[in-house]
Amino acid sequence: MAKSAIAEQNTNTPLFTQIQTLIANARTRVATVVNQELVTLYWAIGHHIRQDILNANRAEYGKQIIVTLSAQLTLEYGKGWSEKQLRHCMRLSEAFPDQKILSAVQRELSWTHIKMIMSIDDELKRSFYIELCKLEKWSSRQLQERIQSMLYERTAISKKPEETIRQDIQALREQQTPSPDLVFRDPYFLDFLGLSDTYSEKDLESAIIHELERFIIELGQDFAFLGRQKRISIDNRDYYIDLLFYHRRLRCLVVIDLKIGEFEASYKGQMELYLRYLEKYETVTGENQPIGLILCAGKNHEHIELLQLDQSNIRVAEYLTQLPPKTVLQAKLHQAIEIATQRLLRADDDRV
Repeated sequence: MAKSAIAEQNTNTPLFTQIQTLIANARTRVATVVNQELVTLYWAIGHHIRQDILNANRAEYGKQIIVTLSAQLTLEYGKGWSEKQLRHCMRLSEAFPDQKILSAVQRELSWTHIKMIMSIDDELKRSFYIELCKLEKWSSRQLQERIQSMLYERTAISKKPEETIRQDIQALREQQTPSPDLVFRDPYFLDFLGLSDTYSEKDLESAIIHELERFIIELGQDFAFLGRQKRISIDNRDYYIDLLFYHRRLRCLVVIDLKIGEFEASYKGQMELYLRYLEKYETVTGENQPIGLILCAGKNHEHIELLQLDQSNIRVAEYLTQLPPKTVLQAKLHQAIEIATQRLLRADDDRV
């Protein structure tokens, strides 16, 4: 019997499967150890270079030492020690001055992940991506997509005071449980639905159901779909919840109400009715209060502020069926953060 035929015959034997698993697990452990050692090496190299440049206190010396060192290392060890790579090492030690923090990160994230994250200047934003990446086990490609889509700026947490952001990220790091401000986004990108310029709420709902997997990816991976047009009866009147989800880590039901126009004040009462009903009749022991998400094509910030929706466990977010140019999106999100910051400052002044 030919060797190929023997190999094919024995592929599905229990012994082969067991050994295959052993080999795969060993390769994973080896790759993890190699990754940790490489990151440790890169940090140490970057730390030594930065210390040498700082001690010399000359900018021109810093440029020259990178060129010289790269040439020497390449001559001795071959490719892999370009000027760009040495600058990556320096940036690593700059972004993670405390090696203990880096050690905790490198156990779960690859060098490719870390290289993307360390390019982010803001420390809190870096921490946000590190903890969410670890929690949801993003691939390097998924991490890149979320950074490019400005996920941090789209979460409610980015509009909060710095100390609140720090506390929420620290709680996520220690307890592996995100706060609602880390979960919900604004706006949501629904460009994958392929909707035309004119569509109804039913069209929007049907498109979401058709692309449910991609919709859940945009929401966040801990969302579990429970149903559409869920009927609830109150005083012999029937109401229908557009979309009902459950969030595993928040441990609560999430109602999503779809609106094709701008937010209106009357939407609050409708959502409160849904939430109170679910709290009374659908919530089970150990679950938290339901949360409502009203998805609108547009919203008025002052309406939302005056209605104090957060106190009712209601969130309002815009959705975009077509993505604007990145510069326009950046301006829009940074403006939203600035508006939230000014509102917080005014609130502090009123308390004083």
